[in-house]
Amino acid sequence: MNDDTIRLVTVGRIIRRRWRLLTILALVGALAGYGTSLLFPPRYTTSASVLLPGAWEERELLTQQEIATSSVVVDRAAATLHWPGTSGSKLRDQVSATAADGNIIKISGTADTPERAQQLSDQVAQQFVTFAARVADGNTDPEAAEQLEALRQSVVQTNRRITDLADAADPGRTVESVQSRTELEKLRTSLQEAINKLDQAAPAANKANMVVMGSAARPTGEAPPTRLQLIVGGALLFFLLAVIGHLTAARMSRRLRSEPDIAAALGSTLLGTVDVPGERSAHRPQGRGPRARIRRLLGTDIRWDLPTPQTSGDEAGLQIRYRRVCARLRDQLPSLRRLLVVVPDGDEIARRAAGQLVAEAGSDPVLRMVEVSVSQPLVPDRDNESGALVVLSAGNWTAVELAAIAEACADAKHEVVGIVLASPVRARPTQSAGRPRETGTPVLAVGDKVKGSSG
Repeated sequence: MNDDTIRLVTVGRIIRRRWRLLTILALVGALAGYGTSLLFPPRYTTSASVLLPGAWEERELLTQQEIATSSVVVDRAAATLHWPGTSGSKLRDQVSATAADGNIIKISGTADTPERAQQLSDQVAQQFVTFAARVADGNTDPEAAEQLEALRQSVVQTNRRITDLADAADPGRTVESVQSRTELEKLRTSLQEAINKLDQAAPAANKANMVVMGSAARPTGEAPPTRLQLIVGGALLFFLLAVIGHLTAARMSRRLRSEPDIAAALGSTLLGTVDVPGERSAHRPQGRGPRARIRRLLGTDIRWDLPTPQTSGDEAGLQIRYRRVCARLRDQLPSLRRLLVVVPDGDEIARRAAGQLVAEAGSDPVLRMVEVSVSQPLVPDRDNESGALVVLSAGNWTAVELAAIAEACADAKHEVVGIVLASPVRARPTQSAGRPRETGTPVLAVGDKVKGSSG
């Protein structure tokens, strides 16, 4: 196949010519998705939000996110829930946590029922808050906390004393009083900054006050993938795999399509191309048996990668091609009077073209048609024939198969004198009654011939 296989028109051709097979494969994929949904029970997911007050850096939020799904928190939640046959290790795969905007940790729980999913999320959130508070309390030294509180009280009293001194000072009447009030205000500012630094130096007390923002909402629908999603996904997956398989097979196909490649494989020259009009049934192989019936039922007995046949010309135009091939045989091989016409078995288009050539040639030269199996080619021994004429259609045979036909002809003492390619075309639609056919013969002449015969 050339680059045409990756175009949308090629995909459309696959769908048009393989719609039965694609439909059946899509149904098989839907059944596979349904079977998968039976193996995996429905799952429900809900989330509980925990607010972290204070200022938190991104890395601190990630740490709290890991703590929320840690084995300690999940094991405590499992022990509180008392679900039969459920341990903390099993629940760990059903719990997840994410850090959202606004210092919020969202804890999600997944279970086989909506009630259990809600209980799991709420319990893990509560255990996370309890564990985080214990960690914060454990990291705080009680003696250091008392000293810090006493220092705060001392700062507050000093600030009040500064205010009293500033009020008692001379309200800006002398330079010394102004300087004193300025120094007092600077001291007040320094004390306030010290208080702020003390608050920032001990954030554990503020950050330990985590809050669960209400109970988790009870889920109303299944968590993806749902049964419907699995069914649709299976059908779509099988459909796409079938299309990709067709494209891959076409890319890897070694069937010869071009005239030079076919001529090189047979070791002869191309004498011409003839058109074979016919219906869709003419492209079907005439196989029998259960396998052939299944192929016809699925539509795989017709090649999808062949281009759409063009509309044929009139009867006179079709006959001209056959006459030209016969004329080339007479001109290039004037000494030949009997030829063996070799047609690959199963090539219905080539068989019809060979029959038309035999009828058109008449007795100059005399043509005898034989069908040869491609898998095990066997050509009749030479009798009084002067050579072999191979008739086949393009895009159906590989170079190895055509070379085997050429070798079979050589074994039977037949020289391949030429090649004729048969091209399928669509027959013109029949014209309605009452309209004369546009042919090369005038209508009046036909009428005169009829009158003469009747007289």
